[in-house]
Amino acid sequence: MEWLGNHLWAVWMVLAVGLGMAEMLSLDLVLLMLAVGAVVGALAALASFPVVLQVLLAGGGAAAMLTLVRPNLIAKLHNGPTLVTGHDKLVGHQGVVTEALSTQQPGRVKIGGEIWSAQPYDDSLTIPSGATVEVFAIRGATAFVHPVDEILP
Repeated sequence: MEWLGNHLWAVWMVLAVGLGMAEMLSLDLVLLMLAVGAVVGALAALASFPVVLQVLLAGGGAAAMLTLVRPNLIAKLHNGPTLVTGHDKLVGHQGVVTEALSTQQPGRVKIGGEIWSAQPYDDSLTIPSGATVEVFAIRGATAFVHPVDEILP
C-alpha cells in the first residue's frame, strides 16, 4: 500500500493511457477528455498534492476539456471543406471573350479551355471580343461575366 501512495502518479498515467486506448474504440472524444483529466491528476500527484486535491484537479481538468475543447473539436470534425462540383467550379475564374457580347446579343467566352455562351453580368455593358472577363455566375449553360479591368478594388 505504501508503494501505491508513493507512485500514485503512475496509477493516474495508467488510467490516462487506458482511457486513451478506449477512446480509439468509441471515437466520441469523451474518453480522451477524461484522459487529459487523468494526466492533470498525475501532475498533481507528482507535485505531492493530497489525494483529494488530485481527484478534484483531475475532475476539473476533465470537465474543462469536455465543456471548452470538445465542442470546438466536434464542430471542426463535422464541418469539412465544401466540395464544389460541376459548372459552379468555374465561378471566379477568368476567361477571354471570343465573340462580343451584350445583354441583347449573347456572345461566347473561352473559360478553362471550353467555349461557353455568355452574357454580361451588368445589363448595361457591351464587352468586346478579346477582353478578359471574370465569371460571376453560371445559370444553365450561360456564363454571366464582367470585364476584369472594370472591377473596382
